[in-house]
Amino acid sequence: MIVHSVIFTLKHPAGSSAEAKFLTDALVLTQIHGVQHFERLRQISPKNEFDFGFSMQFADAAAYQRYDEHPIHVEFVRDRWVPEVAKFLEIDYEAL
Repeated sequence: MIVHSVIFTLKHPAGSSAEAKFLTDALVLTQIHGVQHFERLRQISPKNEFDFGFSMQFADAAAYQRYDEHPIHVEFVRDRWVPEVAKFLEIDYEAL
């Protein structure tokens, strides 16, 4: 099992309709076969500079690779992520 997480801050003002639309539109990623347990998360700790997170799981590296190359993911990254995300950190985990 691979857990793929990204924590990020958007360029949009906090509480704006553009912020809400980005977070809602990200649900398109759940249409990709192999994405499990997709979560949209709000950061509540004062210990880091990021505002939101997405977390999802994949059965194995092959499933994660298919997601990464899937046209829906590629389009979302190109058309939404790159222009709308100010900063991010990506973390991929597997159990020890």
